[in-house]
Amino acid sequence: QVQLVESGGGLVQPGGSLRLSCVASGSIFRINEMGWYRQVPGKPRELVAAVTGGGHTDYADSVKGRFTISRDNAKDTVYMEMNRLKPEDTAVYYCYIAVAEVAGMTDYWGQGTQVAVSS
Repeated sequence: QVQLVESGGGLVQPGGSLRLSCVASGSIFRINEMGWYRQVPGKPRELVAAVTGGGHTDYADSVKGRFTISRDNAKDTVYMEMNRLKPEDTAVYYCYIAVAEVAGMTDYWGQGTQVAVSS
């Protein structure tokens, strides 16, 4: 069983910063991609940032230059540093990992952490 535990969400003023963390635990052979999605009520979940096992990163256009994703493979942890936050960044943020298993690739999701950007 694989579990993801997120932390770091909260309320911040516009222009502020937050750092999200997500720790994976359980029976994990190899984590390929790790990343973050976000969702606001009434809208589909959208990819915010992802990082491959080789360190290649991908970002949504709306967060490029403000958010930085990184991973610590020794700790099975993914981070996302969010700077210059805007009210439109308000959402529930979900981390995910893509794990190589015997039957193929499997995605696992965290429970979500709320980020609110407001003055």
